[in-house]
Amino acid sequence: MKFYASAARGLAPLLANELHQLGARKIVPGEAGVSFEGELEHAYRLCLWSRVASRVLLPLTTVPIRDADQLYNEAKAIRWERHLHSRNSFAVEVKGSSSSIGHSKYAGLKLKDAIVDRFRERFDERPSVELDTPDVRIHLHLRGERARISIDLSGSSLHQRRYRVEGVIAPLKENLAAALLLEAGWPAIARNGGGLIDPMCGSGTLLIEAAMIAADIAPGLGRDYFGFLGWRRHDAALWQELLDEAQARREAGLVSLPALHGYDHNPEAVRASQANLAQAGLSELIRVQQLDLMQALPEAPCEQGLLMVNPPYGERLGELNALRPLYARLGQLMREHLPHWQLAVFTGNPELAQQIALPPRRPIPLQNGPLACQLLRYEAVGEVVDEAASKASHQDLPTDQATGSPLQHSEGAQMFANRLRKNLKKLGKWARREAVSCYRLYDADMPEYALAIDLYRSKQDWLHVQEYQAPSSIEPERAAIRLQEAMAILPETLGIPPERIVLKVRKRQKGKEQYEKLADSKHFIEVQEGPCRLLVNLSDYLDTGLFLDHRPTRLMIGQLARRTRFLNLFAYTGAATVHAALGGATTTTTVDMSHTYLDWARRNMSLNEQQGNQHRYIQADCTEWLASQARGVGRGRYDLIFLDPPTFSSSKRMQDSFDVQRDHPALIRDAMALLASNGTLIFSNNFRRFRLDPALEDEFAIEEISRQTLPEDFARNPHIHRCWRITHQVMG
Repeated sequence: MKFYASAARGLAPLLANELHQLGARKIVPGEAGVSFEGELEHAYRLCLWSRVASRVLLPLTTVPIRDADQLYNEAKAIRWERHLHSRNSFAVEVKGSSSSIGHSKYAGLKLKDAIVDRFRERFDERPSVELDTPDVRIHLHLRGERARISIDLSGSSLHQRRYRVEGVIAPLKENLAAALLLEAGWPAIARNGGGLIDPMCGSGTLLIEAAMIAADIAPGLGRDYFGFLGWRRHDAALWQELLDEAQARREAGLVSLPALHGYDHNPEAVRASQANLAQAGLSELIRVQQLDLMQALPEAPCEQGLLMVNPPYGERLGELNALRPLYARLGQLMREHLPHWQLAVFTGNPELAQQIALPPRRPIPLQNGPLACQLLRYEAVGEVVDEAASKASHQDLPTDQATGSPLQHSEGAQMFANRLRKNLKKLGKWARREAVSCYRLYDADMPEYALAIDLYRSKQDWLHVQEYQAPSSIEPERAAIRLQEAMAILPETLGIPPERIVLKVRKRQKGKEQYEKLADSKHFIEVQEGPCRLLVNLSDYLDTGLFLDHRPTRLMIGQLARRTRFLNLFAYTGAATVHAALGGATTTTTVDMSHTYLDWARRNMSLNEQQGNQHRYIQADCTEWLASQARGVGRGRYDLIFLDPPTFSSSKRMQDSFDVQRDHPALIRDAMALLASNGTLIFSNNFRRFRLDPALEDEFAIEEISRQTLPEDFARNPHIHRCWRITHQVMG
């Protein structure tokens, strides 16, 4: 059977996840809901167990509608006697709009008439209309010139759990409250014994939904009305079986309910919460008290938990200036009293949320009725780090000392794993399509996991992981725990064993540090880049021998190289030289100050069967070599030059240093002196604040091609490098 479950905007992914857990098939999330296939049991279970769905529909037909008469005729042809008796009551609910039918109420009236007339003509009697709790509710969705007619199995919106007997001003809908808790990671926190606090609990919706999640209570268990109960095809025995199962799960779950605390400064809100908790059968398990925000603490010590709050936004409870101290106290409460708890704030005013003064993770946009809101999630501000973990090597994985099994991952680590899977799915397709065997999989996408992760596919897959040096404001113990979490997640998520994951700490290099070896494994692996076979070493140096962000630049060089004399300056391991040679360059000249890198370049060329006197290797300071060649025999000698200097390095020229911002004009002028009149210079660098000297544009034809040379795997970091194509100006 085919079904459709509707949900509020932004909740379709959560609803799709629920359907996966229920075992439904062909699940297709949309903007306002999810279509799926399954048995009648799946629809019943969704009505009973979904925490975020609004309605569950059984579509009968989708028909074209040129006018109201066509809608009437199409609806009348439906075998309504299969769905309701003539003695039943029914109602029609209309959503959407149609250009062919002026008013939605008129469309609903035509559908009602079609049902009634069919029964009269066939059975000489008709079902009655009941708007509030009909035996069968018919759902009509209009969109353009099409109409979808469905049986509403839910009968009324599933957010109505039937525990709310008292309310407050603008309460959260129950399914939105549940969605906030799911997005905030409450299920995992509850499983690990963590508590929950709502310091502005209002009518207690967050508290009750949190209890139902933690205690495995079906949200629909308290409802006495569903749309399928009066439906002619209802399976009463199946439904009773599901109810019995849900009741048993409720009783078992309440035995281990974690500590939940509700507070509010408003006595009316406290009374409303208490009444609703009683209706939900939870008043003996959850206390609600009238207390100020700064007193909103667990009654008994609780090492971890979630403080979940829906504070006023400023639209209805005062001006912004009056609310800023309230948001500021939230941050103060977490820092001073709940340093090991997580914080989740649902607000329609991100400006006010800045007063919390804690770094949030990426906000989740959601709607609260007509208001555009955000769920802001904050990690614990002071995690407990045991002595063994803080002293462990960064490459040691966190394990349970008793069992040797991996420790339970935090919600942040789980989100990190999800991000890796998402990136791998997206970039993996691109890499296979483009025949790319090594690429940047993750680049500090989540600031709290500040890593650059590169995947190298060879005979075996490898990971090269670089931890960006944490700023002085981040506690070393906190950074170490995050790194350990990440290193534990990587093998599990990507299926690459720890022995093939190489970790380095990346920091600003000074003096000769950038050339110093980190290890001496001499372990090289072969990777493929376009037509080239290249050697990389993941462990011995800070970099691997291949700058992945320059992949499109090297491929472009291969395309430009046919019948050219090619010069590669600051050549590193000669990857660009290999591309030029395979691209048909008649000669190549590779210049670098490092003997190690030049030897590496020779090995790369040999691997690609590019050997002979037409390929020269020169060990020299590139700035000095360029200057001497520009003044002597090198003028006009090369047709294609690749110039990719470092941001900073030691050099015997210019007072023992090279600064790309300061020295690039002379460097480019010297390189252009070596370039033939119709030749091309490709100039690039990785200095993020680099500015090309405007005077150069008066001397040469310059085109910035940075965007064209940015690969897909670095699209999240568009400032990774800058690149220009430079040629001699054509004289008029």
